[in-house]
Amino acid sequence: MENQTKIREMIQKRVKEKKRYMDKIVPLFLLFMALISVFTTFGIVLTLITDAFRFFAAVPLSEVLSTDLAPLNKDPRFGFIPLFIGTITTSLIAMLVAVPIGLAAAIYLSQFASQRVRRLVKPMLEVLAGIPTIVYGFFAYSFVTPMLMNLIPGLESKNALSPGLVMGIMIIPMVASLSEDAMNSVPEIMKEGAFGLGSTKLEVAFKVVIPAAISGILASIVLGISRAIGETMIVTIASGSSKAFTLDITQSMQTMTGYIVEFTSGDAASGTTGYYSLYAVGLLLFLFTMVMNQLAHYISKKYREAY
Repeated sequence: MENQTKIREMIQKRVKEKKRYMDKIVPLFLLFMALISVFTTFGIVLTLITDAFRFFAAVPLSEVLSTDLAPLNKDPRFGFIPLFIGTITTSLIAMLVAVPIGLAAAIYLSQFASQRVRRLVKPMLEVLAGIPTIVYGFFAYSFVTPMLMNLIPGLESKNALSPGLVMGIMIIPMVASLSEDAMNSVPEIMKEGAFGLGSTKLEVAFKVVIPAAISGILASIVLGISRAIGETMIVTIASGSSKAFTLDITQSMQTMTGYIVEFTSGDAASGTTGYYSLYAVGLLLFLFTMVMNQLAHYISKKYREAY
């Protein structure tokens, strides 16, 4: 007992004598590293708002909400509706491809595939996420578009359908991986209970697993839409730069990201209204993606099941 008391006193004495500079410095360093992302986000938003304000101060809102977009004319006009339509159209086409294929892959990998098949198929599926988007863009323009032109009469060489389909292929790993994680988080006891009642694997998947994992599945879909909205190179290469207002997916459309790429190539002189329109479109694109991310967070929180 006496020895334990001496050891305790020695430890306390050692703790008091030990210099704790690192215990004070490291938390401050970690706080600084955490704040870098906050300051970076603040700087980006401040830059967008500042320069976008100069654009909106020169261009009335009624013109911005029109369908007449001709930023390089002698009398430039800045109707952003064609950009909204192009962005939404290509994103919807992408999700029509990514959602059914991604969910089917997630259901198979989480409920039907053996461990051996899962270890083989899942890495191959996730390889799609590592392919550079510019490669997808050339794939859409040089392979998918010529193939579709043989199937769809009147399809232009630059159109909204081809990049939309390829973006859907690109987003499949995101939808599949996040949905599979959500399905795998469903407790085994729920599945075993359903099997004990005589349910088949298919019934368990659609009547037990998917309803229980619906928050994660919906969140993956919303994040996929956000990814499609922000895609740049695929639509820039394969969709073209037509600024005409149209709902025909066989024709060329320009998205918000495509507009930014076109103008940052040097078409707009610095300080002009066209130059500041880049920041206005960038701000609107930022708001689009922010709303989508917040929607995904809301869905995940609202429909989350705690087990």
